Amino acid sequence: MPVYDYDCVDCGGFEVVRRIAERDDPSACPQCGGPAARVTIAAPSVGGASSSSDGAGDAGSYGMSHRGGCLCCC
Repeated sequence: MPVYDYDCVDCGGFEVVRRIAERDDPSACPQCGGPAARVTIAAPSVGGASSSSDGAGDAGSYGMSHRGGCLCCC
């Protein structure tokens, strides 16, 4: 199972191993038990501007977008 980062406003950050379907649900802080939100970081864009014909607008599973020529779709 994947590991996700969460941030408690009182205690700081921690990691949780959980199913993908539960990744966006708040997690209980292991120190205080309070709810903690998942930390999300946007990946940097690689390459230049994309056109509408390269598949950039196609949403894959879990809301991922694929660019034309990506290795996972070829």
